[in-house]
Amino acid sequence: MTPSKHIATHSVPPCTLTRLAREWLAEDTPNFDPAGVCVGSQEVEARLLCKSPCSVLGGSPFFTAVFTEVGCTVEWICQEGADIGPDAVTLSAVVRGPARCLLLGERPALNCLARASGIATRCSQLQRMATAVGWHGQVAGTRKTTPGFRLVEKYAMLVGGVSMHRQDLSGMVMLKDNHVWASGSITQAVKAARSVCGFSSKIEVECRSREEGSEAARAGADIVMLDNFQPQELHIAARILKEEFPTLLIEASGGVTPENLVTYFSPHVDIISLGCITQGCPVVDFSLKVQKPVVE
Repeated sequence: MTPSKHIATHSVPPCTLTRLAREWLAEDTPNFDPAGVCVGSQEVEARLLCKSPCSVLGGSPFFTAVFTEVGCTVEWICQEGADIGPDAVTLSAVVRGPARCLLLGERPALNCLARASGIATRCSQLQRMATAVGWHGQVAGTRKTTPGFRLVEKYAMLVGGVSMHRQDLSGMVMLKDNHVWASGSITQAVKAARSVCGFSSKIEVECRSREEGSEAARAGADIVMLDNFQPQELHIAARILKEEFPTLLIEASGGVTPENLVTYFSPHVDIISLGCITQGCPVVDFSLKVQKPVVE
């Protein structure tokens, strides 16, 4: 196996890769594999083909982990995070192993690679838009991920060059409208959250107006999310908040899409998060083709 050079590949512990691979394989083959009888255990070679031009390869560690678990090897031709060229079909990797074992891993591995590469591709496109205009902030994902698949989707964001945002509810405090309404006020919600999380976690507050943003900042919030603001309203509110609270981080979220992202860029906005990074994101089309044995 050719080692992948993308730095994100070093972020997932080997034991996690093994655990996930075993879970996916058990889900797909909970007991017998009758079709395995047809092909037996003779050694075969299969070629991984990418049929989505101009995509970003993401998820190769998970793909490899699945095949490792069933006794196969993977030789990567494209590196993790690489831009796959404009050709209609690109040879990306070669998988070798016993036929029945290779076919056991085929679908779980392809599902993971297709999804992760789709997210990495979209993230790369969004990050290029930010870079093109010289925006200083970070494009970020959200917690709107597929249940049970969050780690892969968050990892794919890293490969695509954007921020993962918080991993889960334990990673950072985010006080949304329901938290505020249930606690009585933004100030009370921030005070209660700080009493538990202490100095080691940041607190972010979802705000519907500049005034709510000011209250959150005065209460001790580290980040203010200006939620569902129109771009022009966002720019004004962010500027005023930054003037009043220079160290405050400003996040824009809600209604942001790849089509209108550029209108949200501002020198006063530090983070722009998009749910569409994971929700409704197209997958990259991969197929795995077993090569016919050469008859001498």
